[in-house]
Amino acid sequence: MNEKTAASLSFQVPEPEVRPGETPDFSHVQIPRAGSVPRPPVDVEPSEIRDLAYSIIRVLNRQGEAVGPWAGGLDEEELREGLRHMMTLRAFDARMLTAQRQGKTSFYMQHMGEEAVSCAFRRALEPGDMNFPTYRQAGLLIAGDYPMVEMMNQIFSNEADPLKGRQLPVLYSAREHGFFSVSGNLATQFIQAVGWAMASAISRDTRIAAGWIGDGSTAESDFHAGLVFASTYRAPVVLNIVNNQWAISTFQGIARGGSGTFAARGLGFGIPALRVDGNDYLAVHAVAKWAVERARRNLGPTLIEHVTYRVGAHSTSDDPSAYRPKTESDAWPLGDPIIRLKNHLVAIGAWSEERHKQAEAEIMDKVIGAQREAESRGTLHSGGQPSARDLFEGVYATMPPHLRRQRQKAGF
Repeated sequence: MNEKTAASLSFQVPEPEVRPGETPDFSHVQIPRAGSVPRPPVDVEPSEIRDLAYSIIRVLNRQGEAVGPWAGGLDEEELREGLRHMMTLRAFDARMLTAQRQGKTSFYMQHMGEEAVSCAFRRALEPGDMNFPTYRQAGLLIAGDYPMVEMMNQIFSNEADPLKGRQLPVLYSAREHGFFSVSGNLATQFIQAVGWAMASAISRDTRIAAGWIGDGSTAESDFHAGLVFASTYRAPVVLNIVNNQWAISTFQGIARGGSGTFAARGLGFGIPALRVDGNDYLAVHAVAKWAVERARRNLGPTLIEHVTYRVGAHSTSDDPSAYRPKTESDAWPLGDPIIRLKNHLVAIGAWSEERHKQAEAEIMDKVIGAQREAESRGTLHSGGQPSARDLFEGVYATMPPHLRRQRQKAGF
């Protein structure tokens, strides 16, 4: 080719549909009719359900009715319990966000708009199953009946903190509740979950693992390494991608690239991949049950993309108005998970506006009571705190000589 006529090379930098100050636009989110996506048998071959990686499984329609083949897995009491779990998580978030603003803790991250994902998924698991979560799956603890006081002790890093102040406030650890220590370095969760699941199988146990990752972290190599091992060794694991549209400050297109959907990335590994309405409690639970059963029956891994939206800031250190329209959350087409489940319960005569208001008050009282108890053991700048001696503990089964010397020099 003549040097004068050769086209210069270029590359693409993905751009979000709108910028701050512009009108929110979610026209690119294709939402199928509730109940329209088929439910395949648990032992289906991955190649037969490739289309599920491009659709969205939904149960609740606009009238609050549960429709389609994925409906019917929960009774009224289980639904009311699920609603309370989500309401509790939202009230917990509100109080802890205020506590951070008051200087009682250094850092906090909300779950607003994403409550159904972790709360519903947790109810599909059994005791002993292990989650490898990110920092936005506290609903796994709430729905697993982990004491809120213990969570708050960790947030305040007080004298009763079971982690002795050695973790960032929201990086919980509760092994006995199936909640592996949260790592702030995301994407490690996938390879750890796959490895734990393989170890469970090697030891002839019956417990499965669930890995969690955000949309932004799917661009990291650990995500792909996890898929390689999960598919090659047919690990008994469920791998969850929480697509809340935004990483810290970059929209999902940066990480998704040209794959169309995040779930579609599982297809190249021969892994069954599904997308679910992450703001539909019933749909999340149904898909989770399907994937969990598949893992427990030694049918291999499943990749689930939870399509949801991060309503609040990424963290208390973030200002989302710098990178997205302030009214974008109002335009999100899949709605609010709490309101949607409430409307469903009202529609079937199992709830009412009066009961909802009463439940809100009762739940907030319970959260405030837990906060008072936790604060009585200390907060970031007042009251009891872990001993500096604890810095040297818990690293080795037997403390090596150099750490003993350091501890002695520090006066402990």
